[in-house]
Amino acid sequence: MELYIDQTYHLDSLPSVQAAEFENCHFQLIDFSNYSLNNYRFFDCQFSHCNISLVQLVNSSFRNIEFNECKLLGLRFEQCQEFGTSMIFKKCILNHSSFYKIKAKNTVFNECSMVEVDFTSADLTGSIFDNCDLSNAQFDQTNLEKSDFTNALNFNINPTTNKVRKAKFTRDNLIGLVQNLGIIITP
Repeated sequence: MELYIDQTYHLDSLPSVQAAEFENCHFQLIDFSNYSLNNYRFFDCQFSHCNISLVQLVNSSFRNIEFNECKLLGLRFEQCQEFGTSMIFKKCILNHSSFYKIKAKNTVFNECSMVEVDFTSADLTGSIFDNCDLSNAQFDQTNLEKSDFTNALNFNINPTTNKVRKAKFTRDNLIGLVQNLGIIITP
């Protein structure tokens, strides 16, 4: 496996290899769409303004990664070999992606579109959903303990089928927490 350390890749400068390990690398304006990142490993890397939509992720690894203004449509993170520790998504589009059964504790989602994202059985303990649109996102058997939803939008979380102990919500967005209980809230 090829090893690349402390490199910056811009536009089409990505090396053409079958499998590689990238450590402390920065990827800018790269279109990975429909690309196979199977068996790739990324550690302490940053992706900025990249299109990573519909990418294959079988046996790939993402650890200590920051995604800035990236398009990550339809990704199946559950196919990764390793995912987690210090993941940050800033102003990203993650629509139709899946975090099924992923351990993603303390993940930061900041100003992201997360429409129809599947979080079923994921461990998102201590994660932050800051100003994120969670329309039709699926939460079932999800660990959301100590997570912050104070600025989250359009979520629907059933507290009887998810762990929400010490999770943070505001009065303005409590409807997303109780609408499955058949409670009617009036102004």
